[in-house]
Amino acid sequence: MSSIRLLPRLARLGAQSRSAASPRAGGRIAIANHQQRQFSSALTSLNRSDPFPLPFSDPGLAASSSKDPSNKNRLAEDSEDWPMPQPLDRTGEDEQTLRARLIYQTRKRGTLETDLILSTFAREELPKMSVEEMKQFDKLLDEPDWDIFYWSVQKREPPARWKDTPLLEKLIKHAKNEGKVVRMMPELMQKEPEL
Repeated sequence: MSSIRLLPRLARLGAQSRSAASPRAGGRIAIANHQQRQFSSALTSLNRSDPFPLPFSDPGLAASSSKDPSNKNRLAEDSEDWPMPQPLDRTGEDEQTLRARLIYQTRKRGTLETDLILSTFAREELPKMSVEEMKQFDKLLDEPDWDIFYWSVQKREPPARWKDTPLLEKLIKHAKNEGKVVRMMPELMQKEPEL
């Protein structure tokens, strides 16, 4: 039951428990005690934590999720050993096709967080990129979504191949959103196609 729906019920239970304390209450004392227990259990349910916390909202959550310290970073270490699928060979792709494909790939990755960061980054930076920068951006998009997200919000250290690249530095600056701009997923077609 939601906390909003519980509040009127809690107020009624509190009023009933106060009226049960009067000397005229007689046999209602047992009922009032039962209602008092319901009242206190409802209050404790209001104080429980959210079962679906937002990312980065509880720093102690990561530490408490793994009781065994040896297993703490097991998944992160094992993921480095997993073979990455080979990207498709895109030799001979012209600049216009590459640019259009990158716009689409930044929007349709699978995780909303990464899609939002990458698509707004592509909207701002892709028109200014050279072909070589676009090819480097294409290689970055071959990385797993959550890795790109954690590198861009600086929650994980990027690997050596991306650590000091100007592209990742621009992406980190974009993800910081220092201007506090409200960002929304850009339109797929920003202008009408020329016929």
